[in-house]
Amino acid sequence: MGARLAGTGLGVARLLFQAAGIVVLVFFLCRVVPGDAVDRMTLEGGLTLAQEAALRAEMGLDRSLPVQFVDWAGGALHGDFGTSLRYHRPVSDMLATALPSTLKLAGFSFLVGIGLAIGLAVAAAMSGSRWLAGLVNFVNVWSIALPTFCVGVIAILIFSIWLGWLPVIGGLLMPVLILGMDNAGQIGKPLFEELREATTSAHVRTAHAKGLGPVRVALFHLLPTALPVALAMSGLVLAGLVAGTLTMEILFGLPGLGSLMLNAIHGRDYPVVQAAITVAAVGLVLINALMDIVHRAVDPRLSR
Repeated sequence: MGARLAGTGLGVARLLFQAAGIVVLVFFLCRVVPGDAVDRMTLEGGLTLAQEAALRAEMGLDRSLPVQFVDWAGGALHGDFGTSLRYHRPVSDMLATALPSTLKLAGFSFLVGIGLAIGLAVAAAMSGSRWLAGLVNFVNVWSIALPTFCVGVIAILIFSIWLGWLPVIGGLLMPVLILGMDNAGQIGKPLFEELREATTSAHVRTAHAKGLGPVRVALFHLLPTALPVALAMSGLVLAGLVAGTLTMEILFGLPGLGSLMLNAIHGRDYPVVQAAITVAAVGLVLINALMDIVHRAVDPRLSR
């Protein structure tokens, strides 16, 4: 037990260090991009040089970068991400407004993906059907060969512009199905291979010999064997789902972290960009730490 806790603690510490490194890197890279929020306001409103200097002093942009970082990081550690330079709203309020949309899209996409992956993998392994096995391979190749952004553009052209079945902006169905299909391809193939191997094991043959139905065999004998593989792949998919969700939000005009971040980048709204990326980085840390704990609990061999 002590070794398990120590291993988990080291893993969490490593992930926290990586998240902190991402936050520091983003802070300074934001300042490398030419122009700032005052420059954007000048282009939009024609400020004088004196007004520009006064605004930079008011926003704290005239201070050195290390001083700006220390001030921002100190507030962020206490949950205060500052105030938007363009909209003069607390960044925490803006994140609280955008985060539910992102979580909804990510949650629905993950459920669709894991459900489709398990359904296809179990059906193909239990039936031995070449057609179903080919379908598993097709979904896997789909997820590898077709970027979700390109699929999203094609889906908008077909279902929104040509056929007019779905809205271009604000619709949740298309991004959920696109991300779910991508997730299913990543999880379904390794899960199918594990299940196909498990169908030849002694305990599964014994279950069939006892006359158990295919559903009971799948739920109580096949899936527990493949659970570690499913958990491992789910952790990878959840981590990648963060980036995919942000991309889909921008493409389909959903009011989540992705759209908030894009608008902030265009307006050089540093506090919003830094806060959004910090939330995403911390989210990845929590996802990986949680999946690692669950994986070690399900498969004790990892602790050894």
